[in-house]
Amino acid sequence: MKRPFQQLALAILLLLHVSCSSPEKAATESLLAAGRQPQLAVDPNGVTRVVYGLDENLYCATSTDQGQTFSEPVLIAQLKGLYLGMSMGPQIASSANYTVVTAIDKKGNIHSYSLQHDSGEWVKAAGVNDVPGSVPEGLMSIAADEKDTFYAVWLDVRNNKQNKIVFAKTEGDARAWTKNKVVYESPDSTVCECCKPGIEVEGSQVVLMFRNWLDGARDFYITRSADGGREFSSTQKLGNGTWKLEGCPMDGGGLVLDNKNVLHTAWQREGNIYYAKPGNPEIQVGKGRNCRISGVANPVISWQDDSVLKLKFLNTEKEVTVGTGSYIETAEMPDKSTLCIWENEKEIYFKKI
Repeated sequence: MKRPFQQLALAILLLLHVSCSSPEKAATESLLAAGRQPQLAVDPNGVTRVVYGLDENLYCATSTDQGQTFSEPVLIAQLKGLYLGMSMGPQIASSANYTVVTAIDKKGNIHSYSLQHDSGEWVKAAGVNDVPGSVPEGLMSIAADEKDTFYAVWLDVRNNKQNKIVFAKTEGDARAWTKNKVVYESPDSTVCECCKPGIEVEGSQVVLMFRNWLDGARDFYITRSADGGREFSSTQKLGNGTWKLEGCPMDGGGLVLDNKNVLHTAWQREGNIYYAKPGNPEIQVGKGRNCRISGVANPVISWQDDSVLKLKFLNTEKEVTVGTGSYIETAEMPDKSTLCIWENEKEIYFKKI
């Protein structure tokens, strides 16, 4: 028969074991600031930056300790008619020496802002779309390579008022963006008009992902470039299933190239979250919407199930509950942890897993 102090010691040991074996339960969320639609980028030196909007203001907060803490937010700019909500917020990407933020106004124009890391000062850079007012949906993504080249993809209605996939890139401080390139137009008049396209870059490889609209089906497709975006391949559908839908699902997906240059994608169909490699059948990983995928060493899928935010790493079947809110974004830190950031009731929270 165990004595009381022995029972107490055993209980403490069990508690310590649970705490040490379940790091995601020990992690706590922290309030970053009031704001909406946060996005994050990690530069090659491990510095993490979060951009977000509040009313008509753009802010950036910075972490130099792998997402443990963040600086006081810095005002990047004020933008009249700033689009916020439904994945229409500002976007961010970081290279070795620069960070670029893009934001869209309600007139349908993409603005860009540049930060030279050594100076620490944000400056207004060049406009991205070369046809004024051609981006009324307010949906785009950006990416960067390690050599200070930035790439952008967005929904654009130029020429015929129908949404199509358009691409451009810039160097360094984004003083000028290249002539816009129409990469894809649906033969059924438009791509899905309210789903955010995605972009991933590794070296000279550029991959675009978007929800199409063909024969009434709103399925995801990819197209690739091996030469930095000069030429793109024919499109390739993701997964075997299809989604015939009258209205727009208002839900983009996510893609990531891992450290073996394997492309992983995640997306939603009929309220289910799927994972797929191009050319392979899709695998259901959960229920919900607004999914993303990140991580080069151990990719992780994040999504929103009602107001519950969840994660699932590809190397495990276990779901991790992050918190409550919407529009969760994640990034792999240099220490191989995952930094999560999201919005909840017009406030921004972050948490390391």
